[in-house]
Amino acid sequence: MSKATNNTRLKKAQEIASNPSVYKVCEACDSIVGRGSTTCPNCHGYRFDNSDTRVVDQAIFLGTRKKTSVTASDLV
Repeated sequence: MSKATNNTRLKKAQEIASNPSVYKVCEACDSIVGRGSTTCPNCHGYRFDNSDTRVVDQAIFLGTRKKTSVTASDLV
């Protein structure tokens, strides 16, 4: 992973972890989405964990590892 990509992921993780009340974690694919989402944009799941602890833990996990998921923007 390039240093720039790594820094971008870490910055986004810090942003999410510092304000977890506006996010939730998809229980199907573990993506972090906005609290207002009704379905996950990545897997179309509809079950979420919106606890602050879960959001922060997932943000730290995703922010410190290499990107492995494919999103719609990757397919354009």
